[in-house]
Amino acid sequence: MKAKAVSYDYTASIECLAQPHKAQYGGGIIKNPEFNEGLNGGWSTFGNAIIQHRNESNGNKFVVARKRSQPQAGVSHKLYLQNNMLYTFSAWVQVSEGKSLVSAVFKTSTGLKRAAVTVAESGCWSMLKGGLTVDASGAAQLFFESHDTSVEIWVDSVSLQPFTHEEWNSHHVDNIEKTKRRVRIRVDAQGNPVANSKISIKQKVSAKPVGCATNNNIVNSAGYQNWFTSRFTHTTFANEMKWYSNEVIRGKEDYSVSDSMMAIMKQHNIAVRGHNIFWDDPHYQPSWVPSLGQNDLWAAASNRLKSVMTKYKGQVIGWDVVNENLHFNFFESKLGADASSTFYKMASGIDSSVPLFLNEYNTLEEKGDPASTPAKYLAKLWEIQKALGANYKQVAIGLQGHFGVPNLPYIRSSLDTLAATKLAIWLTEIDVKSNPNQATYLEQVLREGHSHPGVSGMIIWSTWNPEACSGMCLTDTNFNNLATGDVVDKLLKEWGIKATLEGQTDAHGFFEASLFHGEYEIEISGPANTSLSQSFKVEPRHESDHQIMLLQVST
Repeated sequence: MKAKAVSYDYTASIECLAQPHKAQYGGGIIKNPEFNEGLNGGWSTFGNAIIQHRNESNGNKFVVARKRSQPQAGVSHKLYLQNNMLYTFSAWVQVSEGKSLVSAVFKTSTGLKRAAVTVAESGCWSMLKGGLTVDASGAAQLFFESHDTSVEIWVDSVSLQPFTHEEWNSHHVDNIEKTKRRVRIRVDAQGNPVANSKISIKQKVSAKPVGCATNNNIVNSAGYQNWFTSRFTHTTFANEMKWYSNEVIRGKEDYSVSDSMMAIMKQHNIAVRGHNIFWDDPHYQPSWVPSLGQNDLWAAASNRLKSVMTKYKGQVIGWDVVNENLHFNFFESKLGADASSTFYKMASGIDSSVPLFLNEYNTLEEKGDPASTPAKYLAKLWEIQKALGANYKQVAIGLQGHFGVPNLPYIRSSLDTLAATKLAIWLTEIDVKSNPNQATYLEQVLREGHSHPGVSGMIIWSTWNPEACSGMCLTDTNFNNLATGDVVDKLLKEWGIKATLEGQTDAHGFFEASLFHGEYEIEISGPANTSLSQSFKVEPRHESDHQIMLLQVST
């Protein structure tokens, strides 16, 4: 009998607390994780620093690295890591004064592996959460790094928990099951059960949608329309709703292409994400914008925001207000540091009914990118929330997801950290660079995102071009699936998205099925040529609800 896998702990703290939490997983393979036994268990000095064991007045014990002469100087822990395992890491850190970035780094035989980074503060404890894999099995050393060598680094509640790939995938299965509910359907006629009624249940909208980007080629290609609309319920226009597409010449707005695409989506009940109002990259502005003076740019930007949002109000399910705001600062450099926050405030004033996303890359993909770590993302998010005041919950988290080789533990831990905000999270632009394992890596990322309890939806970043494939493609030019397309079709079917379930009622008029949360349409054909259709929703079960949802249908 197969042993049950260790459950994954999705919790994360984004608050600076007076006292750290206990080590997750009891420390995992870390010995003496809470320093209750001093520095025993493999703890030692790394580089030039003085290590001290201290007690707080409340009895909490921890370790302090002081008189640090190099960024990496501090406390270290020796361990052995295996290259076929997935490791989730956490610790609690504090600095002696001010605020400083603190990283957890593993020195391995093949180089340094950065597992997590956060902004540590003085006077309270911050959680570091991350993860890693290694390229070769062997001895390793964990150490904590801060480039501010003037501060002491305090460390407590350290955890490193290994998982096999089988265990890791079991977490996906467990979480997916939590997004389903048993539904019992009873068909009757004038109060009497109707046996052998044919049942057809089709999911119209998933509670956790998986969509795909589209481009202007869908307007004139019946093949593209058929391929796309038969699979997806959600989309993002790749370029056609961007400022450089809608206003090539100042004052001459043209929404004809995006309007045509929107008409197709409405016809097929496909929801559209608004992408984007502004793009902070200086290379992707309308050609006439960079030369504008401050007052002129404010006027042009205000007009742009009002124009596109007013036009598509009620037609989109959310807006990427300022795209790639952590990597670029075109508007801030021209209009001041609060330009982005001002745009979000203006957007909320025009439409407070849909989420306003901070859409960014490398928060999940690259743990070595200092611009967009989860900690940096949260800092920008809170800045925008402060500007929105009472509407602060309107901000939503948009994570692009342009992957090379996905680091699964880091992806999951980053999602854990951001999910602690309780805000909606979308993976907005998922693709994987071309390589022999592209389809495998795409499946890993999609499973990781769809199964995470904090993720609300995903958009695959792939469009069709009649000339040739560019970026990550799902089909060839004739709409024959590539390996990536087969992965997507397999997962859409597995997750019940746009799927149809058929069966018939038993002798007592009942039909029972396990359905994913979402919106459905049921069609019933009775034995006496009676038929009807009805819409219904399958929603998460609350504590007071029955285990099985009962749907009564009368013919």
